[in-house]
Amino acid sequence: MEDIQLIALIRDGNAEAFGQVIERYQSPIGAYLYRLTGEYETARDLTQDTFIQAYQSLRKNKHEIQLKAWLYGIATNKALQYRRHKKIITFVPFDDGPNVDLPDDKNQPDNLAEKIMIEAAMLKVPEVQRVCMMLHFVEGFKYREIAQTLGISEDAVRMRVARGSEEFRKVYPQGGMA
Repeated sequence: MEDIQLIALIRDGNAEAFGQVIERYQSPIGAYLYRLTGEYETARDLTQDTFIQAYQSLRKNKHEIQLKAWLYGIATNKALQYRRHKKIITFVPFDDGPNVDLPDDKNQPDNLAEKIMIEAAMLKVPEVQRVCMMLHFVEGFKYREIAQTLGISEDAVRMRVARGSEEFRKVYPQGGMA
């Protein structure tokens, strides 16, 4: 069933349709939040909070939405909110956490030392750029989708990805994500 059909069913009061949304997006949202926080339990809690907010908002909000981008936007806001409260957001792009299904990544290095170097380099990229880079390079979002997810312009996304890639290359010259 397409996302747009699921949204219509949810808005009509069909809670089972939201179960399908959870089945479809729980693992990718959880992996994304794990990469942002670096903490499995925190990612699980934030994932749950994301879906609770999504369910409540979908029932009230009658605007047309792109479900995937909208859910990632909620998840991003939850992670940033958590960071403001806990002051500990990290980037864990290449290591599995317990029971977290990370998406396959063709660019994932095989060498543990290289993974650690990439992670350390990514942590040096400013957070707003790092989030855009992660959504683009790791999650596979197009610039338009990132713009919608974060509530910024497509040009701002393009600039953040370019500047973030440039910053990454300064601290990790052996390769890059671009």
